Amino acid sequence: MKVEFAPINVPLKRRIQTVAVLQWIFSFLLLAEFCCGFFVILILGNFWFLAVLYLLWLYLDWETPCTGGRRSQWVRSWTVWKYFREYFPIQLIKTSDLNPNHNYLFGFHPHGVLVAGAFGNFCTGPSFSSLFPGLTPYLHIMPIWFGCPFFREYVMSAGMVSASKESVSYVLNNKEGGHASIIVIGGAEESLNAHPGSLTLNILKRKGFIKMALKHGAHLVPVFSFGENELFKQVANPKGSWLRNVQEKLQKIMGFALPLFHARGIFQYSFGLIPYRQPIHTVVGSPIPVKQNLNPTTEEIEQLHALYLQKLRKLFEEHKRTYGIPEHKSLIFE
Repeated sequence: MKVEFAPINVPLKRRIQTVAVLQWIFSFLLLAEFCCGFFVILILGNFWFLAVLYLLWLYLDWETPCTGGRRSQWVRSWTVWKYFREYFPIQLIKTSDLNPNHNYLFGFHPHGVLVAGAFGNFCTGPSFSSLFPGLTPYLHIMPIWFGCPFFREYVMSAGMVSASKESVSYVLNNKEGGHASIIVIGGAEESLNAHPGSLTLNILKRKGFIKMALKHGAHLVPVFSFGENELFKQVANPKGSWLRNVQEKLQKIMGFALPLFHARGIFQYSFGLIPYRQPIHTVVGSPIPVKQNLNPTTEEIEQLHALYLQKLRKLFEEHKRTYGIPEHKSLIFE
């Protein structure tokens, strides 16, 4: 394989952007393991009492990821996130006003490999608050991450909370409104479809978010992040292949998927884990009004789900040409 090296005279700002993305990759792929290892060292070392104190804190604080988390505006506004967003760049696009007197459930599509658009738009920077004043975003992620010592504090400080039913209910149950739950509908399973050019969404069997919106009267908002699947390349894993079968079995056992992805390196463009510099445009659609229904029937859930799919497809079709999607391509729902 011929290696393409980065030119020597790359501007300093671009180098800083690359470092910012590198630390984000480290945070998503290795920081949890590093934190667990550090915790084990504390237990086995001379500072075991610190680990005991932290375990006490963990016991007392266990429910926090399900009760709104503990965000830190200081962490969310770190300068490193500015360079992280500029690397791609990441941009949030508003198509309609959202009344802060209501609560909203944002359905984010697609998952991509590492959900860069969701993190860049809803956990960092001023874009969301300036476009949607009065709304507070909560990005829901897998509950497993909140059992990891120290790492849980970091992700909560960025505004992430558990994706459990209790957590989503807590966010959407705000009587004054002004809360927005962001759920990546396709989940970890969809990351296995995150190949450049892929428009396949795992959504036909995903109806729990519809039921949750009905129970709380939260207005549904479809969100499509153009460019999310273009950041990495994956080893070919078509459905039915041995690799895909192994990945799906591991996903069922562990709760998260293991896509075999690659992109570019720090000083060369041929191979590595740094995402490509591909723009991400996250388009927030118009809200679908939802009337509260504490005991929705299967038929009511199906009807709202069908309406959501219709609005999501419409959002995609209206913006695909603007963001480089060929006219003949359309979303595929699975």
